[in-house]
Amino acid sequence: MWGNISRVARYAAIAAVALAFGGPVAAQDESGFQSYLSTLRQQAAAAGVSERTSAAVFPTLTLNQRVIELDRGQPGGTSGSTAIPPFAPYKARHVDDARIRRGQAAYRENRSRLARIEDRTGVPESIMVSIWGHETNYGGYTGNFDLLRSLATLAYEGRRRSLFAGEFIAGLKMLDRGVTRSQLQGSWAGATGNPQFLPSVYLRIARDGDGDGRIDIWNSSADTLASIANYFVDAGWRAGQPWGIAVTVPRGLDRSTLETRLVSPRCPRVFERHSAWRTMAEWRALGIVPQGGRWPADSVLATLLEPDGAGDTAYLLTSNYRVILDYNCSNFYALSVGLLADAVAG
Repeated sequence: MWGNISRVARYAAIAAVALAFGGPVAAQDESGFQSYLSTLRQQAAAAGVSERTSAAVFPTLTLNQRVIELDRGQPGGTSGSTAIPPFAPYKARHVDDARIRRGQAAYRENRSRLARIEDRTGVPESIMVSIWGHETNYGGYTGNFDLLRSLATLAYEGRRRSLFAGEFIAGLKMLDRGVTRSQLQGSWAGATGNPQFLPSVYLRIARDGDGDGRIDIWNSSADTLASIANYFVDAGWRAGQPWGIAVTVPRGLDRSTLETRLVSPRCPRVFERHSAWRTMAEWRALGIVPQGGRWPADSVLATLLEPDGAGDTAYLLTSNYRVILDYNCSNFYALSVGLLADAVAG
């Protein structure tokens, strides 16, 4: 789920960053689109896409006005003026009983392969399942937009041309690798398969989890889970370390001494809500109390996040939480992934 542009995964996580690229908007008509395709075809050839693939794809492409409407309807990248809503309603929708039950069923059904993947990668079984649940409700809905048509349309639209032209060409390379055109269905913004990978992410991250020589993130749960785990390994997951823990903060905590001085170049509104880093031992000394389970090791570093404000449940978040954010740069998303994983493993 930067996705998410992210190192991999989901367009939703990259949209705010990508808006910064700006750029002219071309006239939105079919004739202009067809003219642009000749340039895109030249770029594809220069990038090594086979003529056979280009000849099969380019004549089928038409402008998709619905994709342009959906893209322009996305929230902008402006900051500061909009109040951040509470986390609790989001959590209730995304870590609900139905999603937990389906996650536990997927966990049981795939237990043997999940265990093998965790042994190999260090990524917890429950985290893999939770990402799958959040992205596509365990494969229940992966999107039905023609991926190449959507990406060509977004490239033509122009605001993020280089981003989407690159993803379109990556999609053509997927065809060169043996992916079928019918498989290249997904979100209007270019994410596909159970993990909702962008084409460039599929090319770099996706893995064959069942040893059949194909990488099928659309139909194979083994390939889906292995690919999600590989994404987390690539993003820096630390084996044996939790994503975070729910905690209670004492009333007298002086938060002014915990303000972070770090400025993240990516998703600054997400990270500015976090405190400075402290060890678990230091948080314990400040009177922070876990709401369940055990403390991680004293030396583990964590930041404090209070998504619903002072007085409500807070979270101490490790570097592995930052890996979840790499999939989709949203605190609400990352917290829900961690909490669903805990409930599934539960």
